[in-house]
Amino acid sequence: MQRIVFKDFWIVDFAGGFFGSLAVENGRITKIFTGGDGLPDSHVVIDGKKFPGTAVLMPAFIDLHAHFRDPGFPEKETLESAALASVAGGFTTVVCMANTSPAIDTLEKALSLKARSDALALVDLYPVMSLTKDMQGTELSGIAELANSAGKMPGLPLMLSEDGKDIDDDALFLAAMGNAKRLGLPVSCHCDLGGAEDVAVSRAIEFGKKAGCHIHIAHISTRETVDIIRKAKENITVGESFTLTCEATPHHISATREDAGRMGSKSFGRVNPSLATETDRLAIVAAVRDGTIDAIATDHAPHSPADKAAGAPGFVGLETAFAVCLANFTGEGDLRRLSALTSANPARILGLRDRGRIAEGLRADLVIADTQALWKVDATKFKSRGRCTPFDGRELRGEILMTINAGRIVFQGGGNE
Repeated sequence: MQRIVFKDFWIVDFAGGFFGSLAVENGRITKIFTGGDGLPDSHVVIDGKKFPGTAVLMPAFIDLHAHFRDPGFPEKETLESAALASVAGGFTTVVCMANTSPAIDTLEKALSLKARSDALALVDLYPVMSLTKDMQGTELSGIAELANSAGKMPGLPLMLSEDGKDIDDDALFLAAMGNAKRLGLPVSCHCDLGGAEDVAVSRAIEFGKKAGCHIHIAHISTRETVDIIRKAKENITVGESFTLTCEATPHHISATREDAGRMGSKSFGRVNPSLATETDRLAIVAAVRDGTIDAIATDHAPHSPADKAAGAPGFVGLETAFAVCLANFTGEGDLRRLSALTSANPARILGLRDRGRIAEGLRADLVIADTQALWKVDATKFKSRGRCTPFDGRELRGEILMTINAGRIVFQGGGNE
């Protein structure tokens, strides 16, 4: 593989920012240069001076929560369209949920999906395994037979989840968490049981404590949920095996029920959990800023126009996530915080130690973004087959110019396509 030099960039990750250059070889960052001298010879030089002065080089983004709809729903999305949307949005690692047809409820199905995605050579995909067979909530899925191979078997799922179908059988839910503990994998809890997010979150935390496993709360949407999670984190004792992390979506950070009403609250504006009040939105933004919320995840959920018109819940989010979130990170040091939420923290949650940061020896998963470029969202131009977003027609600031996956350029935008 050719050596690539990323020359003369403002480089930002969760730890800070500096002006410098990166040498990349065999998909890894081999050397970091903080000055302009001593750069190695290279067949490929990506010159930062040829980009806008407001461009930055960052770790590529990691999405903890997306729906690729493959297998089973090509009218909504395919692996290829989802992967193209991912890299257009700066994402090179994506966790996709198991609510496909058939559901991803065995290791064989997960590995098959990952192999198909790897053949596209665009994103590093980690399919989630469901907690129960066919996501029916009556019998444990293939997690019961999985060996504790975390970190040893390439392609092993890095997260378990029943998606939006909470398990209402307490004993089965606890048994699933016990298997997650044994496997060393986080359980993504979507907390939709009965439509009461705060009650479902409290239940997931209670059972997670009993099992001593890692609970990850998906797409939190209300002030009450933020308060519950903040208090639960404060009460975790040193040495306790229970771990609690959580995520917020770009649409819950930047949209409210007024946006849903404008779109049609029972059709195109419908999403789970529902868009909430401005008070809830501000509480989520505050929690993102103070560290209560660990990560930003898109919950990319494409549907056909007919399904949306009939009330199918979900928005697409991969291609707008960076710009939508950047609007809430405008102060000094905020870009570092955003990098933590979209790269370093998701890598930590998944146990991926080889990405999410800028450091020698790590994967060269990188993104070049113009933090000041203005562009108007036109959903008809999305790479995704999904078109439903509360941000269609809105002018956003922040554009993905290039995405690099393991040292390979997988997307060029900003007029360079």
